[in-house]
Amino acid sequence: MDENVCSEKVYNQVYRTWGKPIYNFIFFKCGDEAQANDLVQEAFIKLWENCGKVSEPKAKSFLYTVANNMFLNQVAHKKVVLKHAEAQPNRVENKSPQYVLEEKQFKEKLQTAIADLTEAQRTAFLMNRIEGKKYVEIAEILGISVKAVEKRMSQALASLRSKIHGI
Repeated sequence: MDENVCSEKVYNQVYRTWGKPIYNFIFFKCGDEAQANDLVQEAFIKLWENCGKVSEPKAKSFLYTVANNMFLNQVAHKKVVLKHAEAQPNRVENKSPQYVLEEKQFKEKLQTAIADLTEAQRTAFLMNRIEGKKYVEIAEILGISVKAVEKRMSQALASLRSKIHGI
């Protein structure tokens, strides 16, 4: 019989293994660090509250499902706009002002194009391109078929290509 997650050792291992991937999953959906942190924390609280019912192998699925459902409940009918923060501070480099301007305009165009994707397309696209997840993994996490992931990716890429020439 699989061990449930009521053991502090098992619970901590589940947190170390799935905390960050679930955070990334929710962050890709909402684009808000604080909201993603809150939802991950709430998902792990729910896991602890239901620890006797959830075996260690089922914890991943439980956490993704709970976090996703809480996210969907929060956004109900709102349009979610993904905001990307600059990962690195500005550095002084020998770039022409024209290059810097074009780079800034391209990043803005890309962010807008990603934000304009449907939530389903954006989530699949970012999980694949940012996290490096395979279609099979994305399908498992989202609870959809691999064909559905392929379709979302195809639509996302077509949309991005049409909005940003040269990708």
